[in-house]
Order: sequence, then C-alpha cells, then structure tokens
Amino acid sequence: QAYEQARDTVRDFLNADAREEIVFTSGTTAAVNLVAFCFGEAFVKEGDEVVVTEAEHHSNIVPWQMMCQRKGAVLRVLHIDDDGYLKVDELAGILNDRTKIVAVTHISNVLGIINPVKDIVSICHERGVPVLVDGAQGAVHCKVDVQDMDCDFYVFSGHKLYAATGTGVLYCKRKWLEAMPPYMGGGEMVGTVSFAGTTYAPLPMKYEAGTQNFASAATLKQAIECINLLNNNELIEDYDKIRDYLLDVLTSDERIRLYGVPRGTNEEKIPLFSFSVKGVHHEDLALILDKMGIAVRSGQMCAEPLMDRMGVTGMLRASLAPYNTMEEAEYFVKCLNRAIDMLV
Repeated sequence: QAYEQARDTVRDFLNADAREEIVFTSGTTAAVNLVAFCFGEAFVKEGDEVVVTEAEHHSNIVPWQMMCQRKGAVLRVLHIDDDGYLKVDELAGILNDRTKIVAVTHISNVLGIINPVKDIVSICHERGVPVLVDGAQGAVHCKVDVQDMDCDFYVFSGHKLYAATGTGVLYCKRKWLEAMPPYMGGGEMVGTVSFAGTTYAPLPMKYEAGTQNFASAATLKQAIECINLLNNNELIEDYDKIRDYLLDVLTSDERIRLYGVPRGTNEEKIPLFSFSVKGVHHEDLALILDKMGIAVRSGQMCAEPLMDRMGVTGMLRASLAPYNTMEEAEYFVKCLNRAIDMLV
C-alpha cells in the first residue's frame, strides 16, 4: 500500500497525466538504461541517430552508446559554449529524418545551469522526435511539470530528494510504455504465461519485473513531502541569497575559474559551483577543505566529456541544499581562501 501511495505522490509531484505513467527503478541510471534498451529495441535500426549533449552525466551517455553499438546507430552531440550553455540554436541543424530520440539533462551536475528543456522539447517535437530529460538535478531544484514541459520521458533518483538509496523514477508517456517491449521478464510483469507465448501485465507493472524495492520506494512519499516543505518562500529566499553571494565571490576572484556562469539572471543557475584554481590540484584542495569540515566533490564528476570540453582533468564542486546557511557559506569561503594560500 505504501509503495503504491508513493507512486501517487510522484505522479502529483511531476504532474503526470496518470499514475500508470510512473515506473519505479533503482535510480536515474537504471531508468535511462530502461528507456535506451526498450526504445532502441522498438524504434532504432541501423543508420538511425540518437542525440545527446556535451553536458551529460555518464549515465545519459553510455546507455545510448551501448544501444547504438547494438543497433548499428550513430550517436550525435549537441555542444555547449564556454559559459556552459547548450547551443540550442544548433539543435535543429542536427536533427534529421534519421533522428530517433534526443536525451538532455535538465540541469548539469557540473555546470548547474538550468537548461531550456521546454524549448528543446518543442524544437524536437516539431520534427517528430521524442525527448528524454535527465532530471536527477532538475527534480531537486525546479518545479517539474511534465505535461507543461511535454517531454516524453523524465527520470530522477530518490536519494537526491532525501529518499532512500536504490530508488528512482521513470515518467513515460503512456503511448511509449504501450509501444515498447518490457526491459526484463519475470514475476509481476506478466499477464499469462505459456510455452506458446506470454502476455504482459497492465502498466506500469509491465516494466517492474521481480521483487521490487518496496520498503525504499515507499520513502519517496515522505521525501517529496519534505521537499515541498523546504521549497517554501522563506527558505528559497535565503537559498537564493546564498547562491548570489557565492556566485559573486567565485566570479570576482581572479585565481578561480567557475564553470557554468549565468549570462542573464542568477535564477538561471542552481546553487552548485564547480571550479578550478590556478596552480592548484582539485584533489589537494578537497583534502584540505575536508580537514576543515567542508564537504566538496573533486574529480571528473561522472562527466569526462565535459571535462575534456573545458580543458581540465577535474574540478572542485560545492553543492548547497535548502538547509545550508549564510554562515556556512561564509565559512566555506574563508576555508577556501585559507586552503588556496596553503597550496599556492
């Protein structure tokens, strides 16, 4: 009962048309793999093309590469500019009669720039091309309305919303769920089974083979309720002030190169800051900051092609959550300056 209540909560959270369009997975990675396999089996043939962007997480690149290798299809790339913005004006030129699907991140886990996914979906749909949106970051930082966005697939992970690990969601328009073959066979996903042939269970059970992670998936309900509470006006206002403060500090320091700089208003960026420091290795900085009680990520952040595009071997990333305070942000800046002084 709790498992199915969580499905209803997710449906409301995304404003999906029906609960049958919500499929539970083990995370964003599993959801992308499910779509890449099932969609590929149904609609992709040799010589067809799939488009991804230069800003994708490995989990929204590798499954499509594997599908293309299996089907003899071609993977094409929509590039970003030096500020981390997708070159959306080039998308129409990439799409053609052989383009079968476009996969794009709602927000890069490295750049933090909110991509114009609704515009991208519109461009693709004008040419009859479906779109998968990686919402691993978007579901956390944006109000997601899949009907307004009109995307065909939207995927995210539960743990980024503070649900249990090993939980994920695939939103998929009913027409695709009905047209694609199931990802795995086994218990729960069947209607009738005989050696002459098998029929499949109604949606969404068709895509939920085997014993599901009932206990963990149920926590999506409480996690989403918590996220909705955190997204009240007072907290968001403080959140924005902290983002603006760190954005100003990191862009005004000549020693620091910030990746993903908003060109318009600061609202185009979430409070996620990936940067490098001249003459300093990102891992050395991370180790020293850790000793000061600052938790940051260092390395390629599962986005090696993006690192290559920016000409670096890795970056340092500071990510804020609604519970972070201005005092913590100021302490981070103080520690960062101290760490840089120690290493330069």
